[in-house]
Amino acid sequence: MDAGLNIRKNLGTLFSSAVKDAFPSIKDPLIVIAPSSGKFPSDYQCNSALSINAQLKTEGIKTNPRDVALKIIEKIANNNIIKKTEVAGPGFINIWLSETWVASSVKELLIKDVEPPKNEAKQKIIVDFSAPNIAKEMHVGHLRSTIIGESIARLFEYLGHDVLRINHIGDWGTQFGMLIAHLQDRFPDYVTVSPPIADLQAFYKESKQRFDEDPEFKKRAYSCVVKLQSFEPESTKAWQLICDVSRKEFQKIYDRLDIKLIERGESFYQTRMEKLAKQLKDDGILEEDDGRYVLWGLNKSITIPMIVIKSDGGFTYDTSDLAALKQRIEEEKAERIIYVTDQGQETHFMLLKSCAEKIGYYDPSKVRFDHVGFGAVLGEDKKKFKTRSGESVRLIDLLDEGIKRAEAKLEEKGRRDDMTPEEFDIAKTAVAYGCIKYADLSHNRVHEYVFSFDKMLDDKGNTAVYLLYAYTRIRSIARNAKMTPEQLKSAIETTAVAVEHEKEWKLAKILLKFYEVIDTINDDLCPHHLCEYLYDVACCFTEFYDKCYCIEKDSTGEIKVVHTNRILLCEATAQVMSKCFHLLGLKTVSKM
Repeated sequence: MDAGLNIRKNLGTLFSSAVKDAFPSIKDPLIVIAPSSGKFPSDYQCNSALSINAQLKTEGIKTNPRDVALKIIEKIANNNIIKKTEVAGPGFINIWLSETWVASSVKELLIKDVEPPKNEAKQKIIVDFSAPNIAKEMHVGHLRSTIIGESIARLFEYLGHDVLRINHIGDWGTQFGMLIAHLQDRFPDYVTVSPPIADLQAFYKESKQRFDEDPEFKKRAYSCVVKLQSFEPESTKAWQLICDVSRKEFQKIYDRLDIKLIERGESFYQTRMEKLAKQLKDDGILEEDDGRYVLWGLNKSITIPMIVIKSDGGFTYDTSDLAALKQRIEEEKAERIIYVTDQGQETHFMLLKSCAEKIGYYDPSKVRFDHVGFGAVLGEDKKKFKTRSGESVRLIDLLDEGIKRAEAKLEEKGRRDDMTPEEFDIAKTAVAYGCIKYADLSHNRVHEYVFSFDKMLDDKGNTAVYLLYAYTRIRSIARNAKMTPEQLKSAIETTAVAVEHEKEWKLAKILLKFYEVIDTINDDLCPHHLCEYLYDVACCFTEFYDKCYCIEKDSTGEIKVVHTNRILLCEATAQVMSKCFHLLGLKTVSKM
């Protein structure tokens, strides 16, 4: 990623060159640039001298970390980013940034509306997320994959990549044979009219019970599977009707949460699975195991194989995932493939990767493969989030409850009286869905988290309510200063951003850290970094606003002085926060 306004990357480039000039014998030196902690007066630190000193010792060169640090400083090229450097302690290099560079960089960020880093090599990236099952309602278990996957897709779209968002739905396999066989008995019009989703889910449970208990029904279910997989017209029509009912219900959720996906279910890969299984079997790559045909991966730590062909000749999730990976690499030309599923599937994806590499479908030097695992959603009893009857919480019910809670919260704060009915509806929807999304994304995805409407609707602390409120307040400052959009635009072009006061300086620097955070998420795919950053920005802005007046009024309330240079800092803050909200999938409001 191009350094652009990324402070850490710019400093890393400068210090990397300095180290190579000072110590040309050291190959690939480790350059560590970090923001300074509170005990140091500088802005950043380079902490590489100690490790470089250790490397020099292995070459028989006698020196000490402090001297190494001094030699690095001597070789730093002329630049407009660093104001001064100083060696502290045993060899830490303290770095002070140039106020002129920071101010001009914030100005550039403001003028260009937080544009993405330049010269990023455009990649074809596939994000596989959400993935509900046909004939089942979406429940809270689908929440994390849907929200995390959407945020990751938005990040890569922001960075200019060609992103394909895939909804790998469960729309194929034995369960459809069971369901069709059961519908033949219980819902004879199934070929022309599909039952509603709630009835479908009940029929699915009934069909599973019959499948497990009735050998004759099981035999009939398998025959229905065979007909479906051979695309027999009546079975295919019934299957399409069932899929259509489910698809419409899924879309209601996606529309409410502003999720964009392209459906590509397991059925899409049926003919590809047939070709893949035949080829692997003919090539002698598969091992026979008690009537099944299995595939072992290169990773010897995984003690289970992929089951490619079942003993009855059918296929499994392993087969469809292998066929999907092959299709994504060979046909879609994907350069990075990201799977967003629960942490419990980590071994499966390690095995998929290992097997695909073994048979030559996947080359890790050409395609990056990421499994974005996440922990479970817990109820306030710290157990898996369930209804009182022990059922999974329906996602549609969760969203409805969120709307009710958000409406009550806004009414409690007296907001209904301050808004038109339309504004109030927009605000309660933004708060409800924003809170649900932010509560999920603000936790490290690999951990479990407790779902609590009370906590997520709190207007204090690291919550969407607090942040959305802070944003609307910041956006109102220029209006309160009676600045027209034209005046604001003119000021952006002609006025320098304020960085003289310590709180102005602190805010300006944290705004530029946006690009460091994006860089981090680009690699580890953990959106909680952006939530932490967004909260830090809001807190830093509050400190600034408390100490640095943007508007000064006389005793009658008339505006006496407008500090335009500080108004620009407010606008830059709003733009950065707006970009963060967009990447997290939250909608902002003009009133709240």
